[in-house]
Amino acid sequence: MRGLLNIFSLGMDQLAAQIARNGIDANVYNHSVEETVVGAIVQKYRAGDHGPYILVGHSLGADAVMLMAQQLNAQAVPVALVVPFDGTGSYAAPANVSCVVNLTQRKYAYMQAGAGFHGKLSNVDVSSDTTIDHVTIDKSPRLQAMALKEILQAAHGQSCRPGANAPAIARAKQPAPNEIAPQDNGSKESVTKDSATNDSATKDSATKDSAKEAIPLKNAAHAKSAKSASPAKTASPAKSAAPTKSAAPTAPAKSATPAKNTAPEKSAAASRSS
Repeated sequence: MRGLLNIFSLGMDQLAAQIARNGIDANVYNHSVEETVVGAIVQKYRAGDHGPYILVGHSLGADAVMLMAQQLNAQAVPVALVVPFDGTGSYAAPANVSCVVNLTQRKYAYMQAGAGFHGKLSNVDVSSDTTIDHVTIDKSPRLQAMALKEILQAAHGQSCRPGANAPAIARAKQPAPNEIAPQDNGSKESVTKDSATNDSATKDSATKDSAKEAIPLKNAAHAKSAKSASPAKTASPAKSAAPTKSAAPTAPAKSATPAKNTAPEKSAAASRSS
């Protein structure tokens, strides 16, 4: 999931491209369409596409993927992985999330365990690195590599398994992913969603986890990063949502992170920018 105006969160697009090169579908959306991406993930989940979902997002997109995870929790949809890049505030990780890897340079933006959360939560503080600030954090090669490793492991069922019934591997990336019309002048959010079945254009590895920021990665890097990455289709929304079908929106996982309107992949990599 991208942040404000799709200008400052282009690292979500970079991350979504890396996720796609690993055979995981990733969509990128703008943080403003998070609810559209959440709705798409819920429909797919209820239709039998159980991800994993990955959400990846940056800035306002990072806020979006945490809110998307909470909305999906209310709909009983599991999320494998959420990867926020420098959100603007602190959010609670809900019970449906298996892993949160929060990359931040703001101590007040640490994520917290919410009610019923029993997963893995890491706040990675990079404030001591003078080469990283809010505008560059999503483009840092080191942090992108860290996020990509987490997304791929979740997408392939090597970590962050959302439940016993979740598919072990995210769905394979399809040549022509579906698009979701953004609610805000064509801007997109990234959520990556992944799924172990071949019934959707965003199916492949476990990351529907946003992100062309993001992601929904159905498994949340949406990896092309909606307000919402994933099975993983990657918000950071990673085509985490953070989309494996991240993410941003960063479950097989579809990942959430481009600026076109695409239905969150099963790996969600999504990102929301301030």
